[in-house]
Amino acid sequence: MNKRIRITVLVENSVHRQRLVAEHGLCFHIQYGQHSLLFDTGQTDLALANAETLRLPLDRVESMVLSHGHYDHTGGVPSLLAVAPQARIYLHPAAFENKFSRNSNGQSREIGMSDGVAQAIRSCPGGFFETGSRTEIVEGVFATGEIPRLTPYEDTGGAFFLDAEGTRSDPLWDDQALVIDRGRSVILLLGCAHAGVVNALNHVSQLTGGKPVSVVIGGLHLGSASEERIQQTIARLGDAKLECLVPVHCTGSLATHRLQQALPDIFRLAEVGSVLEFSPD
Repeated sequence: MNKRIRITVLVENSVHRQRLVAEHGLCFHIQYGQHSLLFDTGQTDLALANAETLRLPLDRVESMVLSHGHYDHTGGVPSLLAVAPQARIYLHPAAFENKFSRNSNGQSREIGMSDGVAQAIRSCPGGFFETGSRTEIVEGVFATGEIPRLTPYEDTGGAFFLDAEGTRSDPLWDDQALVIDRGRSVILLLGCAHAGVVNALNHVSQLTGGKPVSVVIGGLHLGSASEERIQQTIARLGDAKLECLVPVHCTGSLATHRLQQALPDIFRLAEVGSVLEFSPD
């Protein structure tokens, strides 16, 4: 295995570089050897605009993997398909379900993908593929599909529902991660980790036959996490002996600070325009 890995943050909640723009959402571009992939697409066409500013061509993108069906991860699909119509799209079938969240005042709001995005996915020329279980994207890269929920302290990270009235909880079975092979270890990319980052780490260990995860990048959705969950998460990430931890997007400012304090040797910040490069190990 001799593929170099280059991950560029195209959409994230923060930015500190001129001419680039941030939004609440997430999109990673992955260059894996000769393969050009996207993990999530942000909530608007911003990924395309930031890629143009970075002079990163997206017309060669061959696959888009969607971590789950929320608007801030799927909204960029139509604009990206316009420049890469050949791209295949991978998502869990539950990503198409209606999705709502409820604020602390009880007000409900729709947070699923729009009808236009769903139609663009279903009619994309390259085809779309449902990922209920482990699915190979290209050799050396796979989507986990559904992640078992086994840890007692991890939950979806919020008040999520399948209906506007809030009578049917959304377990977010569509939440999945992307795994990139480095040789002796793997990189774990997360959208929001609604299944829980510890559940994701444990599941990836099973899917790879125990191959260690050396890098974790993505949203950890710990903004409303209990103290027990934060402590358990820090302990598990510490035990993993990671080379690099890059929490972004929905991780939450308090949890991000706690992770940085507890794991300073591996912690790294990223924002729109950040480039993370990894060699085979």
